[in-house]
Amino acid sequence: AAACFYSLSPPVNVTIKALKANSAVVTWDIPEGDSVIGFAITQQKKDVRMLRFIQEVNTTTRSCALWDLEEETDYIVHVQSISMSGTSPLSEPLRFRTPREAETQASKNEVTMEEVGQSTQLRAGELIIIVVVLIMWAGVIALFCRQYDIIKDNEPNNNKDKAKNSSECSTPEHPTGGLLMPSVNIIEV
Repeated sequence: AAACFYSLSPPVNVTIKALKANSAVVTWDIPEGDSVIGFAITQQKKDVRMLRFIQEVNTTTRSCALWDLEEETDYIVHVQSISMSGTSPLSEPLRFRTPREAETQASKNEVTMEEVGQSTQLRAGELIIIVVVLIMWAGVIALFCRQYDIIKDNEPNNNKDKAKNSSECSTPEHPTGGLLMPSVNIIEV
């Protein structure tokens, strides 16, 4: 008689994945033909009357994260499907136990040590690159300063040379100086 009351079948294949000391992921399947728009999960510590109720609509997801779990604790989970016409009966109860924090921490430490090793290698590589770039910049700056000093030292000489050249052009030996040169030369004599 109860089956006639519900238009939805309860979720099936309810399982726990990614089980850790204080979190887990519950997954499930929906029987074919059911038009499901959401889910509801009841989570209960074994031998405790309090329940956590999680509900989500407008979703087709078939998994849900459970958080704030206590380590080494037994839990019971039920899943219900939600449709436009109401909710399904509860799924079969799924019982699971969270591991100790130390057990999950040990596996985390291995990963962390590998990550630390990789990041140290990465930092060493980055430092080498930075040092090489700094040395190259120092070389470029030193070369620029040296060239600048040579150019700076040559500038007054170049001006003197230009002055000499212009005065040489105005002498009688170099009549290419212009039309005014003979009159200038005559004044000087």
